[in-house]
Amino acid sequence: MRKFAAFACGTGAGFAAYYFQKLRDPLQVVHNSWTNSERHISECALWDSNWDFRDPKSLARPMKNDKPQEQNRYNADLEKNTSKYARHIILIRHGEYLDVGETDETHHLTDRGRLQAKYTGKRLHELGIKWDKVIASNMVRAQETAEIILDEIDFDKTKVKSCSYLREGAPIPPQPPVGHWKPEASQFFRDGARIEAAFRRYFHRALPDQEKESYTLIVGHGNVIRYFVCRALQFPAEGWLRININHASITWLTISPSGNVSIKYLGDTGFIPAKHLTNRIPREAKNVV
Repeated sequence: MRKFAAFACGTGAGFAAYYFQKLRDPLQVVHNSWTNSERHISECALWDSNWDFRDPKSLARPMKNDKPQEQNRYNADLEKNTSKYARHIILIRHGEYLDVGETDETHHLTDRGRLQAKYTGKRLHELGIKWDKVIASNMVRAQETAEIILDEIDFDKTKVKSCSYLREGAPIPPQPPVGHWKPEASQFFRDGARIEAAFRRYFHRALPDQEKESYTLIVGHGNVIRYFVCRALQFPAEGWLRININHASITWLTISPSGNVSIKYLGDTGFIPAKHLTNRIPREAKNVV
Protein backbone atom coordinates (compact mmCIF):
# COMPACT_ATOMS: atom_id res chain seq x y z
CA MET A 1 0.00 0.00 0.00
CA ARG A 2 2.85 2.34 0.88
CA LYS A 3 4.53 1.57 -2.45
CA PHE A 4 1.33 2.35 -4.35
CA ALA A 5 0.85 5.61 -2.48
CA ALA A 6 4.46 6.63 -3.14
CA PHE A 7 4.07 5.72 -6.81
CA ALA A 8 0.85 7.71 -7.10
CA CYS A 9 2.34 10.75 -5.39
CA GLY A 10 5.43 10.63 -7.58
CA THR A 11 3.43 10.29 -10.74
CA GLY A 12 1.10 13.12 -9.75
CA ALA A 13 4.01 15.36 -8.89
CA GLY A 14 5.64 14.57 -12.23
CA PHE A 15 2.51 15.42 -14.22
CA ALA A 16 2.03 18.60 -12.21
CA ALA A 17 5.60 19.74 -12.86
CA TYR A 18 5.28 18.92 -16.58
CA TYR A 19 2.07 20.87 -17.11
CA PHE A 20 3.28 23.77 -14.99
CA GLN A 21 6.34 24.05 -17.20
CA LYS A 22 4.22 23.86 -20.37
CA LEU A 23 1.96 26.61 -19.12
CA ARG A 24 4.97 28.80 -18.39
CA ASP A 25 6.24 28.36 -21.95
CA PRO A 26 4.86 31.41 -23.84
CA LEU A 27 5.12 29.53 -27.11
CA GLN A 28 2.72 26.89 -25.83
CA VAL A 29 0.14 29.11 -24.17
CA VAL A 30 -3.14 29.35 -26.04
CA HIS A 31 -4.18 32.99 -25.93
CA ASN A 32 -7.68 34.24 -26.51
CA SER A 33 -8.11 35.54 -30.03
CA TRP A 34 -7.82 39.33 -30.39
CA THR A 35 -11.13 39.11 -32.22
CA ASN A 36 -12.86 37.75 -29.12
CA SER A 37 -16.27 39.41 -28.78
CA GLU A 38 -15.52 40.20 -25.13
CA ARG A 39 -12.60 42.42 -26.11
CA HIS A 40 -13.24 46.14 -25.67
CA ILE A 41 -13.91 47.79 -29.03
CA SER A 42 -11.64 50.69 -29.85
CA GLU A 43 -13.49 53.98 -30.34
CA CYS A 44 -11.92 54.42 -33.77
CA ALA A 45 -13.53 51.12 -34.84
CA LEU A 46 -17.06 52.27 -34.05
CA TRP A 47 -19.16 53.36 -37.02
CA ASP A 48 -20.44 56.94 -37.06
CA SER A 49 -23.86 56.63 -38.71
CA ASN A 50 -24.14 60.40 -39.09
CA TRP A 51 -20.77 60.88 -40.80
CA ASP A 52 -22.38 62.88 -43.62
CA PHE A 53 -24.76 64.77 -41.29
CA ARG A 54 -27.71 63.33 -43.22
CA ASP A 55 -29.00 60.86 -40.68
CA PRO A 56 -32.79 61.43 -40.60
CA LYS A 57 -32.74 61.71 -36.81
CA SER A 58 -30.35 64.64 -37.05
CA LEU A 59 -32.52 66.39 -39.65
CA ALA A 60 -35.96 65.86 -38.10
CA ARG A 61 -37.21 68.47 -35.67
CA PRO A 62 -37.06 66.96 -32.14
CA MET A 63 -40.27 66.04 -30.38
CA LYS A 64 -41.63 68.65 -27.99
CA ASN A 65 -43.82 66.23 -26.06
CA ASP A 66 -45.19 62.69 -26.08
CA LYS A 67 -48.58 63.49 -27.56
CA PRO A 68 -49.73 61.36 -30.52
CA GLN A 69 -49.89 64.41 -32.81
CA GLU A 70 -46.29 65.29 -32.04
CA GLN A 71 -45.22 61.67 -32.54
CA ASN A 72 -46.93 61.62 -35.93
CA ARG A 73 -45.27 64.89 -36.91
CA TYR A 74 -41.85 63.56 -35.89
CA ASN A 75 -42.35 60.30 -37.82
CA ALA A 76 -43.37 62.28 -40.88
CA ASP A 77 -40.18 64.36 -40.57
CA LEU A 78 -38.11 61.18 -40.38
CA GLU A 79 -39.79 59.77 -43.47
CA LYS A 80 -39.30 63.03 -45.38
CA ASN A 81 -35.55 63.01 -44.64
CA THR A 82 -34.87 59.29 -45.17
CA SER A 83 -32.89 58.12 -48.21
CA LYS A 84 -34.43 55.25 -50.14
CA TYR A 85 -31.78 54.24 -52.66
CA ALA A 86 -28.04 53.64 -52.78
CA ARG A 87 -25.37 55.77 -54.39
CA HIS A 88 -22.53 54.05 -56.24
CA ILE A 89 -19.34 56.07 -56.64
CA ILE A 90 -16.80 54.64 -59.08
CA LEU A 91 -13.33 56.20 -58.86
CA ILE A 92 -10.86 55.89 -61.73
CA ARG A 93 -7.20 56.78 -61.42
CA HIS A 94 -5.75 58.47 -64.52
CA GLY A 95 -3.48 56.51 -66.88
CA GLU A 96 0.31 56.58 -66.87
CA TYR A 97 1.69 60.02 -67.73
CA LEU A 98 5.00 61.81 -68.30
CA ASP A 99 6.21 64.26 -65.66
CA VAL A 100 7.71 66.51 -68.33
CA GLY A 101 8.08 70.26 -67.79
CA GLU A 102 7.25 72.43 -64.82
CA THR A 103 3.49 72.84 -65.27
CA ASP A 104 0.50 70.52 -65.46
CA GLU A 105 -0.15 71.53 -69.08
CA THR A 106 2.80 69.37 -70.21
CA HIS A 107 1.88 66.29 -68.16
CA HIS A 108 0.24 64.22 -70.89
CA LEU A 109 -0.57 60.53 -70.90
CA THR A 110 1.99 58.15 -72.34
CA ASP A 111 0.98 55.80 -75.15
CA ARG A 112 0.67 53.09 -72.53
CA GLY A 113 -1.42 55.40 -70.35
CA ARG A 114 -3.83 55.99 -73.22
CA LEU A 115 -4.08 52.25 -73.78
CA GLN A 116 -4.75 51.70 -70.07
CA ALA A 117 -7.58 54.23 -70.18
CA LYS A 118 -9.07 52.49 -73.21
CA TYR A 119 -9.06 49.13 -71.38
CA THR A 120 -10.79 50.80 -68.43
CA GLY A 121 -13.41 52.36 -70.69
CA LYS A 122 -14.13 48.99 -72.27
CA ARG A 123 -14.44 47.39 -68.84
CA LEU A 124 -16.90 50.05 -67.71
CA HIS A 125 -18.88 49.51 -70.90
CA GLU A 126 -19.00 45.76 -70.21
CA LEU A 127 -20.46 46.46 -66.77
CA GLY A 128 -23.47 48.00 -68.50
CA ILE A 129 -23.80 50.91 -66.07
CA LYS A 130 -26.15 53.77 -66.86
CA TRP A 131 -24.23 56.77 -65.57
CA ASP A 132 -25.94 59.65 -63.81
CA LYS A 133 -22.86 61.86 -63.50
CA VAL A 134 -19.30 61.90 -64.81
CA ILE A 135 -16.81 64.21 -63.10
CA ALA A 136 -13.09 64.59 -63.77
CA SER A 137 -10.24 66.43 -62.13
CA ASN A 138 -9.24 69.41 -64.25
CA MET A 139 -5.61 68.25 -64.43
CA VAL A 140 -4.48 67.28 -67.94
CA ARG A 141 -3.82 63.59 -67.25
CA ALA A 142 -7.27 63.13 -65.71
CA GLN A 143 -8.98 65.04 -68.52
CA GLU A 144 -7.25 62.93 -71.17
CA THR A 145 -8.15 59.73 -69.32
CA ALA A 146 -11.78 60.81 -69.07
CA GLU A 147 -11.94 61.63 -72.80
CA ILE A 148 -10.72 58.16 -73.73
CA ILE A 149 -13.13 56.47 -71.32
CA LEU A 150 -16.04 58.53 -72.66
CA ASP A 151 -15.38 57.13 -76.13
CA GLU A 152 -16.22 53.69 -74.73
CA ILE A 153 -19.17 54.31 -72.39
CA ASP A 154 -22.70 55.59 -72.96
CA PHE A 155 -22.68 59.15 -71.64
CA ASP A 156 -23.18 62.58 -73.19
CA LYS A 157 -19.74 64.23 -73.27
CA THR A 158 -21.30 67.69 -72.99
CA LYS A 159 -22.56 66.80 -69.49
CA VAL A 160 -19.14 65.93 -68.06
CA LYS A 161 -18.10 68.20 -65.18
CA SER A 162 -14.54 69.30 -64.37
CA CYS A 163 -13.63 69.85 -60.73
CA SER A 164 -10.56 71.61 -59.39
CA TYR A 165 -11.20 70.15 -55.92
CA LEU A 166 -10.20 66.73 -57.31
CA ARG A 167 -6.69 67.83 -58.31
CA GLU A 168 -3.81 65.71 -57.03
CA GLY A 169 -2.18 66.77 -53.78
CA ALA A 170 -1.02 65.88 -50.29
CA PRO A 171 -4.18 65.07 -48.30
CA ILE A 172 -2.77 64.42 -44.82
CA PRO A 173 0.65 63.47 -43.35
CA PRO A 174 0.82 59.67 -43.72
CA GLN A 175 1.47 57.15 -40.99
CA PRO A 176 3.98 55.67 -40.98
CA PRO A 177 6.01 58.50 -42.53
CA VAL A 178 8.00 57.69 -45.67
CA GLY A 179 11.44 58.96 -46.52
CA HIS A 180 11.01 59.38 -50.27
CA TRP A 181 8.03 61.77 -50.11
CA LYS A 182 7.99 64.69 -47.68
CA PRO A 183 5.82 67.63 -48.73
CA GLU A 184 6.04 70.83 -46.72
CA ALA A 185 3.53 71.28 -43.91
CA SER A 186 2.02 74.17 -45.87
CA GLN A 187 1.20 71.81 -48.76
CA PHE A 188 -0.70 69.44 -46.47
CA PHE A 189 -2.52 72.45 -45.02
CA ARG A 190 -3.50 73.73 -48.45
CA ASP A 191 -4.22 70.46 -50.26
CA GLY A 192 -5.77 68.71 -47.29
CA ALA A 193 -8.58 71.25 -46.92
CA ARG A 194 -9.34 71.10 -50.64
CA ILE A 195 -9.35 67.29 -50.85
CA GLU A 196 -11.50 67.02 -47.73
CA ALA A 197 -13.92 69.50 -49.34
CA ALA A 198 -14.04 67.25 -52.41
CA PHE A 199 -14.87 64.28 -50.21
CA ARG A 200 -17.72 66.13 -48.55
CA ARG A 201 -19.01 67.31 -51.93
CA TYR A 202 -19.23 63.85 -53.50
CA PHE A 203 -19.58 61.41 -50.61
CA HIS A 204 -22.96 61.39 -48.87
CA ARG A 205 -26.08 59.27 -48.85
CA ALA A 206 -28.74 59.87 -51.49
CA LEU A 207 -31.18 62.73 -51.20
CA PRO A 208 -34.62 61.60 -50.01
CA ASP A 209 -36.19 62.40 -53.40
CA GLN A 210 -33.78 60.18 -55.34
CA GLU A 211 -35.96 57.66 -57.16
CA LYS A 212 -33.43 54.98 -58.10
CA GLU A 213 -29.89 53.82 -57.42
CA SER A 214 -27.40 56.29 -58.87
CA TYR A 215 -23.98 55.84 -60.46
CA THR A 216 -21.32 58.56 -60.37
CA LEU A 217 -18.03 58.20 -62.23
CA ILE A 218 -15.09 60.24 -60.94
CA VAL A 219 -11.76 60.35 -62.78
CA GLY A 220 -9.02 61.52 -60.48
CA HIS A 221 -5.70 60.78 -58.84
CA GLY A 222 -4.02 58.17 -56.68
CA ASN A 223 -3.55 60.17 -53.48
CA VAL A 224 -7.07 61.59 -53.61
CA ILE A 225 -8.70 58.22 -54.27
CA ARG A 226 -6.82 56.52 -51.45
CA TYR A 227 -7.78 59.29 -49.05
CA PHE A 228 -11.42 59.01 -50.16
CA VAL A 229 -11.39 55.26 -49.49
CA CYS A 230 -10.07 55.71 -45.95
CA ARG A 231 -12.54 58.49 -45.18
CA ALA A 232 -15.53 56.68 -46.66
CA LEU A 233 -14.82 53.46 -44.76
CA GLN A 234 -13.98 55.43 -41.61
CA PHE A 235 -10.47 54.03 -41.46
CA PRO A 236 -7.77 56.34 -40.04
CA ALA A 237 -7.16 58.78 -42.89
CA GLU A 238 -3.45 58.85 -42.05
CA GLY A 239 -3.19 55.30 -43.42
CA TRP A 240 -3.94 56.31 -47.03
CA LEU A 241 -0.35 55.79 -48.22
CA ARG A 242 -0.43 52.13 -47.12
CA ILE A 243 -2.71 51.49 -50.09
CA ASN A 244 -1.38 51.13 -53.63
CA ILE A 245 -3.53 51.41 -56.75
CA ASN A 246 -2.51 51.08 -60.39
CA HIS A 247 -2.99 53.56 -63.18
CA ALA A 248 -6.48 53.44 -64.74
CA SER A 249 -7.72 51.26 -61.89
CA ILE A 250 -11.35 51.02 -60.78
CA THR A 251 -12.39 51.61 -57.17
CA TRP A 252 -16.09 51.16 -56.41
CA LEU A 253 -17.75 52.40 -53.21
CA THR A 254 -21.43 52.11 -52.35
CA ILE A 255 -23.28 54.33 -49.89
CA SER A 256 -26.48 52.66 -48.70
CA PRO A 257 -29.63 54.57 -47.66
CA SER A 258 -28.70 53.94 -44.02
CA GLY A 259 -25.37 55.68 -44.53
CA ASN A 260 -23.35 52.47 -44.33
CA VAL A 261 -20.49 52.33 -46.84
CA SER A 262 -19.03 49.25 -48.51
CA ILE A 263 -16.28 48.75 -51.07
CA LYS A 264 -16.76 46.49 -54.09
CA TYR A 265 -13.49 47.08 -55.95
CA LEU A 266 -10.24 48.58 -54.71
CA GLY A 267 -7.79 49.48 -57.46
CA ASP A 268 -9.10 46.76 -59.79
CA THR A 269 -6.99 46.34 -62.95
CA GLY A 270 -7.62 42.65 -63.64
CA PHE A 271 -8.99 43.60 -67.07
CA ILE A 272 -5.67 45.18 -68.17
CA PRO A 273 -2.97 42.82 -69.54
CA ALA A 274 -0.15 42.42 -67.02
CA LYS A 275 2.46 43.89 -69.37
CA HIS A 276 0.58 47.19 -69.37
CA LEU A 277 0.19 47.54 -65.60
CA THR A 278 1.94 50.51 -63.95
CA ASN A 279 1.50 52.60 -60.84
CA ARG A 280 4.32 55.16 -60.99
CA ILE A 281 5.70 57.75 -63.38
CA PRO A 282 8.24 56.19 -65.78
CA ARG A 283 11.62 56.66 -64.11
CA GLU A 284 13.33 57.84 -67.29
CA ALA A 285 10.86 60.71 -67.65
CA LYS A 286 10.41 61.78 -64.05
CA ASN A 287 10.92 65.49 -63.41
CA VAL A 288 12.27 66.03 -66.91
CA VAL A 289 12.26 69.69 -67.93
